[in-house]
Amino acid sequence: MPSTLHELDDLVPVMDEIDVKTAHGDVTLREFTAGALSHSPLWVKGLFAVRMAVAAVLRLETTGVPESRRLRPETVSFTPGEKNAFFTVMRGEEDHYLLLEVKDNHLNGYLAIITDNERPATFQVVTLVKFLRPAGRFYYNLIRPFHHQIILSMCRAGETSRAQR
Repeated sequence: MPSTLHELDDLVPVMDEIDVKTAHGDVTLREFTAGALSHSPLWVKGLFAVRMAVAAVLRLETTGVPESRRLRPETVSFTPGEKNAFFTVMRGEEDHYLLLEVKDNHLNGYLAIITDNERPATFQVVTLVKFLRPAGRFYYNLIRPFHHQIILSMCRAGETSRAQR
């Protein structure tokens, strides 16, 4: 974990899994976030449908398939407790970072997007996972390869979000 991600210093010590992806783009944090969270190609929708079936077999309570409603940069919230897609805003700072959370009964997942606010900007897209019970670890290990592909795809969508407007 890069030591420069001080925005997450309180979470890192208590997490079971941490993954960092780096993206670059001539976009703002709002544009990147809107593009990344609105990214919903058919193959991702298919993976979420499979995820729901796996969760049912494992008797996991989990959030449903994310809405396909497109997030716009001006509607990205930084207000704690509000929603961005199916994530709840934990905290954030305009043009610096946004920390989002999703809670299931087997794990808590966090998605942080941190930028240096340069042009072009560098974005650290950080996934943090805290297992709440053994089924959470089993589930996450099962979906891990797909998680990486989805996050990388979200990063590409975020990088080019300005071009798609």
